[in-house]
Amino acid sequence: MVYSEHKSITVLMLPWLAHGHISPFLELSKKLTSKRNFHIFICSTPVNLTSIKPKLSPKYSHCIEFVELHLPHEELPELPPHYHTTNGLPPHLMSSLKRAFDMSSNNFSNILATLKPDLLIYDFIPPWAPSLASLQNIPSVRFITTSAALTSLRVHHLKNPSVKFPFPSIYLRDYEAKNFNNLLKPSSNGINDGDHVQQCSARSCNIILVKTSREIEAKYVYHLSGLLGKKIVPVGPLVQEPMDQKVDEETWIMKWLNKRERSSVVYVCFGSEYFLSSEQIEELAHGLELSKVSFIWVIRFPKEEKGKRVEEVLPEGFLERVGEKGIIVEGWAPQANILKHSSVGGFVSHCGWSSVLESIKSGVPIIAIPMHLDQPINARLVEELGAGLEVKRTGEGILQREEVAKVIRKVVVEKIREGVRKKALELRDNMKKREDEEIAGVVEELMQFV
Repeated sequence: MVYSEHKSITVLMLPWLAHGHISPFLELSKKLTSKRNFHIFICSTPVNLTSIKPKLSPKYSHCIEFVELHLPHEELPELPPHYHTTNGLPPHLMSSLKRAFDMSSNNFSNILATLKPDLLIYDFIPPWAPSLASLQNIPSVRFITTSAALTSLRVHHLKNPSVKFPFPSIYLRDYEAKNFNNLLKPSSNGINDGDHVQQCSARSCNIILVKTSREIEAKYVYHLSGLLGKKIVPVGPLVQEPMDQKVDEETWIMKWLNKRERSSVVYVCFGSEYFLSSEQIEELAHGLELSKVSFIWVIRFPKEEKGKRVEEVLPEGFLERVGEKGIIVEGWAPQANILKHSSVGGFVSHCGWSSVLESIKSGVPIIAIPMHLDQPINARLVEELGAGLEVKRTGEGILQREEVAKVIRKVVVEKIREGVRKKALELRDNMKKREDEEIAGVVEELMQFV
């Protein structure tokens, strides 16, 4: 079928119910609509859409819409609608959320029938989505929002458990392997996430989109293609651009940064859905203090600890001792603008994939302190690329203040920083050169299905 340049192509997006998944789907939607006449529907639960809608500029209102997916809650009374998201979800309810997501398949089938999209783009966890689309003759493409390194390790582990992964720089330490293996255990209707991943990949049309760039993951893209028997199409870093409006919080942080020397500040943030334990906060605080480096530290508390004050969790006298050298921001900070500021010389990060890509895109070296899920693999990739250094822990996975201080100083103060900084800037420039080419390639690949 030949499509007119002017004919609108309708795409339905179904991300997993986590901000770290919904955000890349939203950014991909923006990129697609800027390249061709796409009309995109993003489908998620009301609680997720409430938080994501403000992040969409009015200029996209004619081409990106939101569709509510209602999960059953009468059958799962422990999971009221405000828990239909991973944000603030108590960990013991994660399996219930996955079960509720699976139970919403009939509702999703009705959405497909109503919208009649030309194409479905879906995430790693609902194998029923492409099956339902197929029944209505709608082609489907899987979109992987994690790194190609992590996905290829995971698929390799599932398909060839007795064969060593061919890239020795990507590995798990003993204390991390346990958490990684837990990802493969049954969690929803007796089906484990590993099986979900394989089913989702198998049901994708002959391509799979991955949120990455060949500039940083070419060999893992190639390896993953061989494992899955499908063409892997990088979509680029999909880093969210800063919103235009300024807020008071942003203004005073920028004024503080303007007074600091070039590349002398570390920005410290562990994402929107991971919360440090009191022991981790204490070690990190002492590490920052010992490093004698200026810092901006974003601290967040879980919803159930709303009302807790920052002063309650920091070591006694910490704020007085660091004085003007450091600032603590509770809740939210203008991360994109902070990372782009010339005074910032390092990002102390948990290495969530979006944070890694944002740091690389900003040319800021990473001080990696991975916590769980895909983060240890992303931290190894950062070191392999030369874009940062990882803070090593004890054999039990305990964070130590001396190690935190040592790595911060290596990246921001000592002679080694020049090499790390140079590599981070080189990766930034090369990844930027590929962005338009990669998204144009995505559009070309998707056009074959409509």
